[in-house]
Amino acid sequence: MTFSIAGRCAKTGAFGVAITTSSIAVGARCPHARVGVGAVSTQNVTDPRLGPLLLDYMQDGLSAGEAIMAVTRNRKNVNFRQLTAVDQFGNSASYSGDEILGTHSVSEQKNCVAAGNLLKSSELPKVMTDAFAANVDQHLAERLLRALEAGITSGGEEGPVHSACLLVYHEQDFPLVNLRVDWDDENPVAFLRKLWTEYQPQMSAYLQRALDPTQAPSYGVPGDP
Repeated sequence: MTFSIAGRCAKTGAFGVAITTSSIAVGARCPHARVGVGAVSTQNVTDPRLGPLLLDYMQDGLSAGEAIMAVTRNRKNVNFRQLTAVDQFGNSASYSGDEILGTHSVSEQKNCVAAGNLLKSSELPKVMTDAFAANVDQHLAERLLRALEAGITSGGEEGPVHSACLLVYHEQDFPLVNLRVDWDDENPVAFLRKLWTEYQPQMSAYLQRALDPTQAPSYGVPGDP
């Protein structure tokens, strides 16, 4: 049904999530990140409220593991949830309730955590975290996307995936990268790769336009001098 990786760049302090699933618009519900705080994924039978709540706890000083314990303690229907988190120190943590669908597993490493359910192989999250760790010289968005692609290559879900998202927060309160494929019948992760390939060369210009449009490059659209 869903697999994801949440990660932190130890060099820049950026946080992000890459995720794909069989249902529509996964980016609207599951990935969450906050500048200077952490990254979170809420999946399986998703409760989107848990993402901001986990980030609030981490912003208040709890570690990723402590935040997940606080969120899951005595919470109604938590046995349906699969949660992952990475905090500002690179600590990773996860929770998988006893109602998680199909083959499911988690891989926690320093600065990243991957998890999935309804998987073809329980080894998939480990493949993803290994791919993330192997590309430390790349931009965080690239590392996350390569990890997601490694998950697809290693077997992916039991059924087809239809949506995907790549989310990164760095120095601003708004996302540096927020690319979404809300529905694709063929290969949403390949479509996400195309979006990132187009967006990456323009990323700095969009950031500059937000911070100081007087110093930003031209818009390159018809009518722009």
